[in-house]
Amino acid sequence: MAQHPMGDLRRTALHALHVELGARMVGFAGWDMPIQFAGILAEHAHVRGAGEGPCGAGLFDVSHMGQIRLSGEGADAALEALVPADIRALKDGRTRYTQFTTESGGIIDDLMVTRLGEDLVLVVNAARFDVDLAHLKGRLPGAVRIEVLDSLALLALQGPSAAEVLARHAGGVEGLSFMQTAEMDIAGVAARISRSGYTGEDGFEFAVPADEAEGIARLLLAEPEVAPIGLGARDSLRMEAGLCLYGQDIDETTSPVEAGLAWSIQKRRRAEGGFPGADRILRELEQGTARTRVGLRPDGRAIARTGTPVLAGEERIGAVTSGGFGPSVGGPIAIAYVPPAHAAAGTAVSLDLRGRAEPARVVDLPFVPHRYHR
Repeated sequence: MAQHPMGDLRRTALHALHVELGARMVGFAGWDMPIQFAGILAEHAHVRGAGEGPCGAGLFDVSHMGQIRLSGEGADAALEALVPADIRALKDGRTRYTQFTTESGGIIDDLMVTRLGEDLVLVVNAARFDVDLAHLKGRLPGAVRIEVLDSLALLALQGPSAAEVLARHAGGVEGLSFMQTAEMDIAGVAARISRSGYTGEDGFEFAVPADEAEGIARLLLAEPEVAPIGLGARDSLRMEAGLCLYGQDIDETTSPVEAGLAWSIQKRRRAEGGFPGADRILRELEQGTARTRVGLRPDGRAIARTGTPVLAGEERIGAVTSGGFGPSVGGPIAIAYVPPAHAAAGTAVSLDLRGRAEPARVVDLPFVPHRYHR
């Protein structure tokens, strides 16, 4: 996970609380964010429900993510022209994962889209927010209004105890299914709550007014199962869940099919096309790709970081895009792109670690089974 030097960094509504709780702060995507509180390993275990004492619910500040509302006649069709997902069929109160794609089939950004009546709410990556906003303004028709929801904070509560904990303050939230969204109150504060997340665990992401965010966070942190979690554990959790990080695992050179995201392209869009990069993406769906995203398990304990060459014998066949220690796996894990001939689970490869070839094997993603509430 790339970090950036301190400078003129933005602060979320929870910044003072993070500092009060003793977080180690780092610059990330233009924001001053907590990377850890009690330590990455302890926070990771807490979210998996494997920590010491009451655990199973981690509170994340993800307010650096961009939130954008699209409204006006034809907003769904207009957005659909920019992404491969079937947005017009998205039902009220449902959330769908998709990508903005380039004309050559690369990924400009990945995002979540929620339909609320006639409106659509987008959650995009912080590092790509300006690019995404310019992309939307340059391509959506004038009848579609674009509103940046910068008065809202975005929090996530993730882990096996998340539903039980949040239901104490938002009765009925436990009835939401995976990728369902509702507008409801948390302790009397209006919120937009989605049963979704970025850890592989059951959980929720919820937007609340920024001036109410600290109060909500303190309320949840007072629950015995809840602990604050930083970006460090967020990254190890998402890697174990096999989820992509923009800028590392996907970018404007990778297509959704190469990245293993073909599941996010629904049947009608595959049949009709009509989105940027459709020629390449539909061809890859039919004929396959020159490379594909896989999981790797090094045999040893050495960590393969981003950029580490993947070898088949003496030949370089790819490179690691994300790598680190998987606390729940109990060893190093990595995500890489390799040719399909080397992508089957169990295939032996090696990793070039500073000139030393370390054996590894291809494994299926995710490294840790998802526990979404379906």
